[in-house]
Amino acid sequence: MRRTGIVLAIAALVAVFSPAAAQAVTGWTTVGSDNARPLDEGQGLATIERPSGTVYRYTGITTVPVDLSSQGWGHVGDPGSAQGWYVEPYQRDDRGEKLFRVESPDGKWANYKHALESWEANNNSFAAVTPDARWMVAGEWGTMDRLLVHPMPGVAHTNPSANLPYSSAIRLDKPVRDIQGCDFVTATRLLCSSDDPEGSLFGTTKPLLQVDLSSALSGSDVTGRVTSLGQLPLKSTCSGNFETEGIDVAADGTLRVVVLSPSWCVAFDSKTWRFRKA
Repeated sequence: MRRTGIVLAIAALVAVFSPAAAQAVTGWTTVGSDNARPLDEGQGLATIERPSGTVYRYTGITTVPVDLSSQGWGHVGDPGSAQGWYVEPYQRDDRGEKLFRVESPDGKWANYKHALESWEANNNSFAAVTPDARWMVAGEWGTMDRLLVHPMPGVAHTNPSANLPYSSAIRLDKPVRDIQGCDFVTATRLLCSSDDPEGSLFGTTKPLLQVDLSSALSGSDVTGRVTSLGQLPLKSTCSGNFETEGIDVAADGTLRVVVLSPSWCVAFDSKTWRFRKA
């Protein structure tokens, strides 16, 4: 009986700490995880591919530049990248402008502001850049049936002094809730991480969503067909409410998603999960 108890205890520890034990998502195999520091890696991530090499960027509470936070932009979301361009989305709480902080392939930074449409939520949860770097998709918090499309700042919209306009929408065939990040897999497919705490929309909380577009973005509305690939891994020594954060699909095909642990465990066993195509 004592030996059985020891075996069961070991099995329980393996279930908590082993990446192989993480819940699977359809079409993707869990290959491991890395510690995600909640303060500077807790909002999102992006892989930047440049001739000089590959750069990995994370965003978090402490990565917000002082000059931006002092002007009211206190929240940074999940960043995006394509063709060497990198963009971070910022929001403020007073229904003021949204801000996109952009780094060009040669390392120069510029800030582009977007004045809210009358119907637009002020949340600026993520920025996803199309593979050709011509368009940028941004997301609002809550239950939504759309994703917002802008001309890519620095590429298709090159004047930081001019308002970054709303261009079009991805009209989703099913509502989604609390999207924390999206990234393009191809010109017509995105993967999105949802922090949905209810599970009523797709039968599970915290799903990984696939959005297939009716056509590549070109400035007009397109339809997005939403499919749930299942629940993202929720593994921690603490029980409670996990928080799904940003997402990234690298050029080598590696999918990474940040999941913050509940309670005090957020400080030491939050994870960036790594997946490969099954």
